[in-house]
Amino acid sequence: MATLLSFVPILNRLVASRETGIVIDPVEVQNIDSLPDKRPRTLKHLLRANHLNHSIIYHNLQFDNHTPHILCSAYWFGAQPEQLHHIYEAEAKTLEPWRPSPSELTQEDWRDFLGDKRYQRAYVDFFEDALAMRHAYNWRRVVDEYMFGGENPLVNGLIGGRKYLIVVHQIAALSASPAYTVCFVVGHPLIHLGYAYEFDNREIAMEALGLAAVQYNFLHKYTDDSSYTKKSPFRSTSPVELLGKLADDDRFTHMFDEPGFDNIEPLFQKHEELVLEYWNAWEISDPVKQFQESQEAAVALLVATVPPGTHSYNFFVCHILTTSHAVRILLPFIPTKFHISLVRQWWLLTLAVYIAELRPKIDPDNVSTDLKGKSWKYVEHQVLNVEWSTDAHFVKGE
Repeated sequence: MATLLSFVPILNRLVASRETGIVIDPVEVQNIDSLPDKRPRTLKHLLRANHLNHSIIYHNLQFDNHTPHILCSAYWFGAQPEQLHHIYEAEAKTLEPWRPSPSELTQEDWRDFLGDKRYQRAYVDFFEDALAMRHAYNWRRVVDEYMFGGENPLVNGLIGGRKYLIVVHQIAALSASPAYTVCFVVGHPLIHLGYAYEFDNREIAMEALGLAAVQYNFLHKYTDDSSYTKKSPFRSTSPVELLGKLADDDRFTHMFDEPGFDNIEPLFQKHEELVLEYWNAWEISDPVKQFQESQEAAVALLVATVPPGTHSYNFFVCHILTTSHAVRILLPFIPTKFHISLVRQWWLLTLAVYIAELRPKIDPDNVSTDLKGKSWKYVEHQVLNVEWSTDAHFVKGE
C-alpha cells in the first residue's frame, strides 16, 4: 500500500497541471495570406512554390527541407522580397521534386505506414485530401483530427526523427569544423508545426503533418504510455539544476566515446532507466514559471556551454532552442490537455541531446553581458546580410 501511495503526489501534480495547462499570451500571428503588401505576398508565393515543387525529405530520404524555416525566420527579421527570393533560390539548389509513394493511403490504413519515409508524398496527399473534402480548407481542423485526435495522437511523436549521413560544416560557428557524421536528428515535425501556427499557413501545416507521420519513431511511447511516468529517486523544479546534476553524474561518464546524435538510439536501448530518472525528476508544480525556466535552459545550453573565444556553438544543441521556441508558439493554440505532455516531450529531447553530446557544463561565466553597444538592429543585420544568411540553422537559431 505504501508503494502505491508514494505515486499519488506526482500523479496529482501531473493531473492538476494538465487541467490548468500553461496559460501564456499567443505570439503575433503573421497572416500572410490576407496581407496585401508585396513582402507578405512574396513569402506566401515562395512557401507555396516550395510546397508544390519540393519534397519534405530529400537526398535518399535523409535530409529535411528547411525552406519554410529559413523563409519565415528571415521574413520575421524584416527580409525584403528580393532577399526572400535569394534565400529560396539558394535552398532550391539542393532540394528534390516529389516522387510517387508505393501506394496511396486511406482513412483505414494511414497509421499502418507511420515512420516509413517512402510514403511522404502519400501522407501529404492524404492530409490535403482531408483538407479539401472534409474540412473546407480549414487546416486547423485537419491538424485537430490527426495531430490531436484519436488514440496515440501524432502530437506525442513530434520529437521523432531519423538517422542520416550529413556534412557538418561551419554554420555561423554552430559547428567547430567540417566533418561527415551519422546523426539521429529529432524535432523537425515540432519546429514545422510551430511555423504553421505562427504564419497561419496551410502548406506548412500539411507538411508538418507529413513530417510527423514519416518521422514517427519509438520516442512517442514515453508520452503515449503512462507507465513511463513514475517516481524518480530525486526531483527538482529547475531544469538547469537537473542538467547540472546530470553533468556531474558519473554513471554517464564512459557511456559514449564521441559526441553525436548517433548516440541517441543506443542511449534509450541500453540506458533507458537512467534517462527516465531525469525525465521524471522535473517537477512541474508552477507550469508557467517552469516553462519560462525551460526556455532559459534552452538558451543556456546553446551559449553557456561554449568557452569564450571559441564560438563552437553546437549544431545539434541548436535544435533544443528551436524546438523550445516551437513549443512556445504552440501552447496558446493547442488543446490544454497536451500542454504539459508537449513540454515534457521537449524535456526528454533535451536530456537525450545533452547526454548524446557528452554533457557539456553549463557555465554562466561563458556568457559575456557586455553588448558593446550592439542592439537588436545588429542581430537583424547579421541574420540578413552576412555570409550565413542562406543557412537555415543560423537564421532560425538567431
